Amino acid sequence: MLMRRGEKMPNEETTRLTVTLSRETDLALRAFLGAQGMRKGDLSKFIEDAVRWRMFDQAVQGVKARNADMGADDLQAAIDEACATVRSEMWPTSSKAL
Repeated sequence: MLMRRGEKMPNEETTRLTVTLSRETDLALRAFLGAQGMRKGDLSKFIEDAVRWRMFDQAVQGVKARNADMGADDLQAAIDEACATVRSEMWPTSSKAL
């Protein structure tokens, strides 16, 4: 399930976790959240957002590493081909010119 920033987590799909942080990180995080006007309950939302951003960043870094030796033109051609494939699967009949 993909959530947009600021969107609330549905209760029926949440999981409780125990998170262990250093005391220094805990204090810095709580000070940061407090400065942003966030309350105690907002910690879960912050962690959810941070985990999603970290996973996205890891995926992006993996793609960059796999394509590091690819030339710009070849990379753009591969992107264009992938986009065309997805578009043809999502919109099989192109009736854009009405």
